[in-house]
Amino acid sequence: MTARLWSIHGNRQRLDGGAMFGNAPKALWSRWIAPDDQNRIPLACRALLIREDSGRTVLLEAGIGVFFPPKLRARFGVVEENHALLDNLAAAGFAPGDVDVVVLSHLHFDHAGGLLTPWAEGEPPALVFPDARYVVGADAWARALSPHPRDKASFIPALQPLLEGTGRLEVVEGEASKTLGPGYRLHFSEGHTPGLMLVELPTADGPLVFAGDLIPGRPWVHLPITMGYDRHPERLIDEKAALLSDLHARGGRLFFTHDPDVAVARVERDERGRFRAGAAEAELVGAPA
Repeated sequence: MTARLWSIHGNRQRLDGGAMFGNAPKALWSRWIAPDDQNRIPLACRALLIREDSGRTVLLEAGIGVFFPPKLRARFGVVEENHALLDNLAAAGFAPGDVDVVVLSHLHFDHAGGLLTPWAEGEPPALVFPDARYVVGADAWARALSPHPRDKASFIPALQPLLEGTGRLEVVEGEASKTLGPGYRLHFSEGHTPGLMLVELPTADGPLVFAGDLIPGRPWVHLPITMGYDRHPERLIDEKAALLSDLHARGGRLFFTHDPDVAVARVERDERGRFRAGAAEAELVGAPA
């Protein structure tokens, strides 16, 4: 597959640093990302846009968007009032109608809310990509339809019927997507949420994996670091170790959705054999795949 890649920012967030770093002490994590006076850290909600040479345009995730009413937008630390994903797509030369496929690692609102129109008093939400096909894993879809009390508030009840109503939703059963085709490899994880689905694509610079909430940014490459939002932290660490070992052996890179400063970093090991985020790129702007 030949393609060009863009990192596209959605709406940014500020969330509690303690929640984002689980049981890691503040004295440690505050050296990596400085908190504000409310203990919140800045986070990106970054999507990956893939423009295949065939002319097809694939978008990996959509960020949080601005579907929340103002009070909830403030509660969840959404920075911009405008729909940043659509504005940044336009700045890169893409209209909503240009997006042919949207792939969702899971359906938590900070990864899927950008699919929806901005909140307006008395107006029901609608999908912003009029012609896109949507791809989500079966276990992630099932979780969104019947969430556990622990993460029920992380889902958008109105979203699932909208996606199903398009008639263009693929719920992936197994390890391959018919919509995406054989040029893409899928990795599945359970530690953060059931059926987290991560897309790998080949590039001239080695395989690139959209790391989603398995590895949200550079600090989380360190194996013991997990989020308070993770369902099974110990299982997540094992899954992370397997993915990082595989990518390191193949000279691979990670695409980060939540890292505030870096879009892509190579998987490396330090002198003690610990995984780390190596050579990094702040953004991708039409980069060749």
